[in-house]
Amino acid sequence: MVIGFAISVTCLAALLMDTGITIDPTAPSTLVFAAVCTLAASLRYVLRAPRSATQRVTRDIAETFGLFTAISLMGAVATYPIAAETTGTIDPILQQIDAALHFDWLAWYQVVADHRALQILGTAAYQSIYISPAVILGYCAWADKRAAGRGLIASFWVAAIIALVLFRFWPAYGPCATLLHGPLPYQTESGLYEAQLIPLLRSHALHDVDLGALRGLVEAPSFHTASAILFIAAAWPFARIRKPILIVNMAMLLSTPVEGTHYLADMIAGATVAIVAILIVTVVRRRLPGTPARPVAAR
Repeated sequence: MVIGFAISVTCLAALLMDTGITIDPTAPSTLVFAAVCTLAASLRYVLRAPRSATQRVTRDIAETFGLFTAISLMGAVATYPIAAETTGTIDPILQQIDAALHFDWLAWYQVVADHRALQILGTAAYQSIYISPAVILGYCAWADKRAAGRGLIASFWVAAIIALVLFRFWPAYGPCATLLHGPLPYQTESGLYEAQLIPLLRSHALHDVDLGALRGLVEAPSFHTASAILFIAAAWPFARIRKPILIVNMAMLLSTPVEGTHYLADMIAGATVAIVAILIVTVVRRRLPGTPARPVAAR
């Protein structure tokens, strides 16, 4: 995992250098993320041989939360230099797929726009992408399921790489930008960020990335959908968290078309990415010597 992390950092640095995009090392957001990652790495090293259950839990939380945060941050940053190298959009193709599937995004959006309660619930569900991994990784640390926590991180990592590669060839602005015209009756959580930022990056008018205001620019495949599948799969073996994680992430999936401004085609692609990532990690882990088998259902 250390080697893979180093390769990811190197690739991200190369992408940023190639496109002339920089991250201000003295910006408050950069310093905060650097402090968090440094603290996590320090705790992981100091407690590498824990002498109590509390130290073990602290070590595992520092390791898994630190890695998950770093991977999420790198993935979001990577969308900027990758977007700068893209051309055109595949929105017409995605719209054709939705039409073939009889999915009416405008109708879905209008229902939410007409009901304030759905807007509040949808926003909360969409933002739960930050809550589910914290619950799962925290439970794995508490229950001494270190391998399961690492499995989620590895699957998330692989899914992010696949999504970024596909984004390079499948840029899209999303249905909010392409199907709605004029003032928006309801401003979704993701809004028009892809349509606003991608042209700026392509024209090299945007050179600085603020870590405190990052916006993931991957429209297709939907990474919220991929994440929901990954979180459900990771929590499924554990009876104590299975049901709440399932409910929360099903709600997130229902909110994704509007709040994430995603076509149904995006979501199908995102689910496929998650399944492929899980299969890849499962196969690799089975081939590694000394790797424990996947945990059975636990309380």
